[in-house]
Amino acid sequence: MKKIPQMKLTTLRLKKKIKKERFSLTLSFTLVVLLVLFASLAIASLTVYLLAYFGAIGSLDGPDAGYIILFMTVISTIIGLTGAFLIGKIPLKPVNRWINNMNRLAEGDFNVRMSFGKPFGKAPAMVELSDSFNKLAEELQKTEMLRSDFINNFSHEVKTPIVSIAGFAKLLKRGDLTEEQRIQYLDAIEEESMRLSYMATNVLNLTKVENQTILTEISEFNLSEQLRSSVLLLESKWAKKDIDLQLDFDEYTVEGNEEMLKQIWINLIDNAVKFVPYGGVISIDIESSEKILTVCISNTGEDIPADKLEKIWRKFYQVDESHSSEGNGIGLAIVKRITDLHGGTVDVKSEGGTTSFYIRLPQKQ
Repeated sequence: MKKIPQMKLTTLRLKKKIKKERFSLTLSFTLVVLLVLFASLAIASLTVYLLAYFGAIGSLDGPDAGYIILFMTVISTIIGLTGAFLIGKIPLKPVNRWINNMNRLAEGDFNVRMSFGKPFGKAPAMVELSDSFNKLAEELQKTEMLRSDFINNFSHEVKTPIVSIAGFAKLLKRGDLTEEQRIQYLDAIEEESMRLSYMATNVLNLTKVENQTILTEISEFNLSEQLRSSVLLLESKWAKKDIDLQLDFDEYTVEGNEEMLKQIWINLIDNAVKFVPYGGVISIDIESSEKILTVCISNTGEDIPADKLEKIWRKFYQVDESHSSEGNGIGLAIVKRITDLHGGTVDVKSEGGTTSFYIRLPQKQ
């Protein structure tokens, strides 16, 4: 007998539970309809019986039986419609409330929350509906807050290099500068221009990978060489801080999108350089286990607070809320998305003065 994997078994149980809850909701509405139907028939039958009993209409087995049946049908229809209209308001109350709250959500009111009163509030399907709606509202509220923060942060990040470039350009126009000053100002303009280019590239890359659902342009390449190349690309940054780089890994190959994976290493190494103190240590290691390659990029420095570890993968989120350090909260969101596209996982540990990012990738796609 073939054994069902635990994950698949859990999924099947979850599906059965959901079907059971949805069936209970359908059964509830069906019972309401049947209640209205039986109530209208009972009232109509009782009305006709009383009218016949007191002689207001003819006998049910007399010549006027056809008219009596017609009369009974009309009375049943009127009573049924009236009862359905009055009783139907009860099960429709939560539906109307749900529609109203959805409209508020669509209009941008992300503070709205869903809760059903008795008797529907305790039904499993209604509990699921309210929980799903509240989670949606909470996520939209968080996204809106992050979007607002990003606009403010990104505007600040863009404005700073633009002001610097404009200021140094004005100084260069004076003409009474020494050669040393002229080179210094040109270097500053070049550095700020590259900073703007890096921010724009990250925003474009995030948009691109978010819209991508299938991994394309898969090839096999030397992962170790790619990591070394990424370190060299950022030499101008880590050399300024006299960082001790420790690259401890053998030669490994991996299948994936070479350009995308390169973005992961550049973002993580750049992030490490940004937060490592002067003279600190950055180490890069690769381990292989059961056709999975694990790349660990660590840096010494201040720990990331435990309550912020889960938030760092969100778009536009920055641990440094004072924005004293460079960055716009996009790099780690790109890392997470590209890792997901490759069927891998990403984790972070920050304790004891060392922060480590672990990227686990399948060696074969």
